[in-house]
Amino acid sequence: MRIATWNVNGLRARLDFVLHWLRSREPDIVGIQEAKTSEDEFPYVALEEAGYYAFTHLQKAWNGVAILTRKPVDKVLQKGLPTQEDFGARLITADCAGLHFTTVYVPNGKTVEHDDYPRKLDWLDMLAQHMREDSSGRPRVLCGDFNVVPAPIDSWNEERLAGTIFHTEAERDRMQSLYDAGLLDLFRQKYPDEQKFSWWDYRGGAFHKRQGLRIDFLLGSADLTPRLREVWIDRDYRKKQDGLTPSDHAPVIADLD
Repeated sequence: MRIATWNVNGLRARLDFVLHWLRSREPDIVGIQEAKTSEDEFPYVALEEAGYYAFTHLQKAWNGVAILTRKPVDKVLQKGLPTQEDFGARLITADCAGLHFTTVYVPNGKTVEHDDYPRKLDWLDMLAQHMREDSSGRPRVLCGDFNVVPAPIDSWNEERLAGTIFHTEAERDRMQSLYDAGLLDLFRQKYPDEQKFSWWDYRGGAFHKRQGLRIDFLLGSADLTPRLREVWIDRDYRKKQDGLTPSDHAPVIADLD
């Protein structure tokens, strides 16, 4: 089974690019973030023609999450993070292919001085509580764009950026709360000491200069780790493909037995 997560930074604008990736990588389940489209404009038909069902929690122009699957999900369990609806469409959970699968788009926070920063921390607190309360009994996946750099190795310049947004101890404490809720970073399980990034600013040639951050994750419950064959950040799809413009995020992919 191949699972993946990807912040596509606008699904309608990047639909041909996403379809190219789906044909090339053939994932079974994908968590999508920043769909940035309303329900009536979401490309259900194009995705179905590509072999994927889509289950969505959307809002016009901003945010928006989806789960793409090769088979219909057993049940959509949750749309939106309880008590956090004011922050928009940022969470969807479904039972699919034997997994309790959640994808999230965590609020950015903007800067540590901005009012959105403490609200981001509250959102992450509620996410950890929500994951602790899961009683499905199925192997769990929590994936998405977390807008947090969990450790210095995950930043291109921790010395310069420590204490700024994504790099604060408070944000890292919230990631630890997710680990304490029984979730493991699948990439780090496989590659504990490897520096790889999943996001690069469009500006200043950051991608080619390797000035990135690892903020996109596949987290899984401990019962998934014996099934983990490989996990990687798909840098090739942070590059143009057939003249098509990529997102500023690369997909993260894991293969499970």
